[in-house]
Amino acid sequence: MSALYATEAQLCAEFIDAIGADWTAYAETYGWDILLVRKADGFQIGIQAKLSLNAKVLTQAVETYAWSEMPAPDCRALLVPKGYTRDLEPITAYIGLTIIRLMPREERSRYHAFRPDLPTIERWFRDEWHEWAPSQRCPLPEYVPDVPAGASAPLQLTNWKISALKLAALLERRGFLLRSDFKHLRIDHRRWTAPGTGWLRQRQDEQWGTTAPRYIPGPHLPDFKAQHPRVYAEIVADIAKWGPADIEAPAS
Repeated sequence: MSALYATEAQLCAEFIDAIGADWTAYAETYGWDILLVRKADGFQIGIQAKLSLNAKVLTQAVETYAWSEMPAPDCRALLVPKGYTRDLEPITAYIGLTIIRLMPREERSRYHAFRPDLPTIERWFRDEWHEWAPSQRCPLPEYVPDVPAGASAPLQLTNWKISALKLAALLERRGFLLRSDFKHLRIDHRRWTAPGTGWLRQRQDEQWGTTAPRYIPGPHLPDFKAQHPRVYAEIVADIAKWGPADIEAPAS
């Protein structure tokens, strides 16, 4: 274990703080601890964080992402603390993996918190970054994840979770959900409405003059809002864009 960092999550957090404004960090996305996306053109770097390197780590990294027809980032890298042994660096370069070395805070300058620098459109570091030329890049979630990168049991912001957050926003706004809401968001209602889950329960609300079922919270509905507070706030702010026709934008 690194003497500088107790966990890989701590290593990731310091690296993300240092990447600068030209990149967006998608934590725990498409199998990577960090999927970096260059804002100017969508160029991607997939990063796995490790406190130490060994042959097994390299083998896993290559095998996991070796399928040529699957979506993949343009470059692949391993994030490690400065001071790791460089015995494996010739091998990583040969197989197309870049080693990113994060410097201790006391050794960082205004421009360099890690080595090598990230590639820019204007400048390419041919000896340090290796393009894999994927057939397609990794698909990105609709919202930037608000989860820690490199956690041992990562909480991921999947497309399903984003739909669940939207349902939670509708439920908070209206006080109930309709079967049509699930269809609108293209999410299977059965996981939510089956009696055994306890997520939602059905209520016949006579004041609406209809027998159409309305679903209200059950005793075991997960607190999706608490899992992703920042993304939930962004979803609520965008409700007029994605919500059904009866939902209005929140008052400013």
